[in-house]
Amino acid sequence: QVQLVESGGGLVQPGGSLKLSCAASGTIYSIYTMGWYRQAPGKQRELVATIPRFGSANYADSVKGRFTISRDNAKNTVYLQMNSLKPEDTTVYYCNAFLSGSDGVARDYWGQGTEVTVPS
Repeated sequence: QVQLVESGGGLVQPGGSLKLSCAASGTIYSIYTMGWYRQAPGKQRELVATIPRFGSANYADSVKGRFTISRDNAKNTVYLQMNSLKPEDTTVYYCNAFLSGSDGVARDYWGQGTEVTVPS
């Protein structure tokens, strides 16, 4: 069974920084793409950033230049360094991994979410 466990959320003042982490565990054959999404109450989940196993990252326009996604393939972990945080970044952040597990079938897995709060 595959699990994604996030950490690093919290309360930070505008202009501050936070770093989110997400570790995948369980029987994993290969992790293809990892990423971060966020979802505010009553709104659809939106992409924040994704990063393939090899290649360039992709960012939402709203976070370009402020957020940096990275991954450690040896640790099956993805990170999101968030700088210059704004009140509009306040919401729950979800980790995502598109990976193949013990059955060899690639599918999406999600973390439980971690809350980020930037007061106005």
